Amino acid sequence: MRARAILWPSVAAFSVGFAALSIGRQRAFNTGRFDLGNMTQAVWATAHGHFLEVTNLAGQQTSRLGSHFDPILAALAPLWLAWPSPDMLMTVQAIAVGLGALPVFWLARKHLGSQHAALGFALAYLLYPATEWLTLNEFHPVAFACPLLLFAFWYLDEDRLLPFAVFALLAIASKEEIGLVVAGFGLWYLVSRRRRREGAAILAAGIAASAIAVEVVVPHFSGSASAFYSRYSEVGGTPGGVLRTLFTHPLRVLGNAFSGGDLHYLAELAVPLAFLWLLAPVALLAALPEAALNVLSKNPYQASLHFHYTAGLIPPLFVASVLGGARLARRRPSAKRLIGPGILALAVLSNFYLGAIPVWASLPGGSNFQRHATRVTAHDRITARAVDLVPDGAVVSATNSLGAHLSARPRILSFPRLDDATWVAVDETNGSYLDGTGPLPMERDVAFLRRDPSWQLVFEQDGVLVFRHR
Repeated sequence: MRARAILWPSVAAFSVGFAALSIGRQRAFNTGRFDLGNMTQAVWATAHGHFLEVTNLAGQQTSRLGSHFDPILAALAPLWLAWPSPDMLMTVQAIAVGLGALPVFWLARKHLGSQHAALGFALAYLLYPATEWLTLNEFHPVAFACPLLLFAFWYLDEDRLLPFAVFALLAIASKEEIGLVVAGFGLWYLVSRRRRREGAAILAAGIAASAIAVEVVVPHFSGSASAFYSRYSEVGGTPGGVLRTLFTHPLRVLGNAFSGGDLHYLAELAVPLAFLWLLAPVALLAALPEAALNVLSKNPYQASLHFHYTAGLIPPLFVASVLGGARLARRRPSAKRLIGPGILALAVLSNFYLGAIPVWASLPGGSNFQRHATRVTAHDRITARAVDLVPDGAVVSATNSLGAHLSARPRILSFPRLDDATWVAVDETNGSYLDGTGPLPMERDVAFLRRDPSWQLVFEQDGVLVFRHR
């Protein structure tokens, strides 16, 4: 009872605190059309009768499913009608990720036979740097996979296959590769529980789900193969190409997977869990597909603790750590009472150096990545006034940092694309993703609008400009 009295307030504090931090980042214009705006438009469109419709970079109306298999976004449409704001998306995300501490607690209590040890693991999950940065990385539906996979494994461990299937299917609906994590859980069930028929079925279903998502659903809605294959051009480009490269040029694959930056990334994931996962290698196999996708990608954000690409890694790492801790306790009973406090102490220490809690930034050596991300400046207040000038429903072309505030509409374009835009909103001082290679290209495009008599400048202050088509 005492452990639960600490657990529930901790989950609540995490959810409230990280929802507030996420909303603060939005207020400070430290989010973008990519990706918060994209998700906002998909949910807004679904709530208004256009299932997951978004405007792509080419200015075409298309389905979100042409980029990623994340139909779980549609489930948020009813909530949008009650709270029509990107703040709702980030709040729901913080609550969902926080609730993942519950199955971690249940699993550790069951296998370690100690509520105190279980509480240590649950609090370690909330303090785990990757968990916190996943929650703060704007809004991504794959973040839901983190708690959903943990709930799924808990029910699988309990041999309750029906609720396992429900949570596993919901997790699979959050992104195309999550089926591979579910497949890894099936392999664990087959080997560790000797449930060969059920485990093989889960393994096959998980692989099939990812294959169908990548090879059927995404190409159907996009009209071509996944655009994200280009991230793996150096190691084969496609799943089949990567496998061929692995056999024909293994050193090329290994060189991409174990560069200095990749090893640093893997260490940031592994060390805060005290390497307990090494004692449960079969459960750890479920983390390998997501880890491979991240370290083999040319996209540097994937091999970073600060983005959403850890969503499929956190659950199997924690599952393996709990099971590894239980194995250690069976081998060395004297260590049992130290596992919970030890994992919690290491979590606090790793959070100090790597985590997202702002208080650390004020201390020497503490984590200070994006330490000012929630600070609303005078420039931000000016930008908010400019954004409010754009009417709801109008087609707008906007720079990335403004796009997250203007995406709840049928069409939004990325500046400098104009097409059928009737409004343009530009922040010349806050260039970010896809806003160009530097200040000169943006200045050139703004200068064109200034000279064009069909556009009227209706707002200009501190580098923020709003134009209206005459």
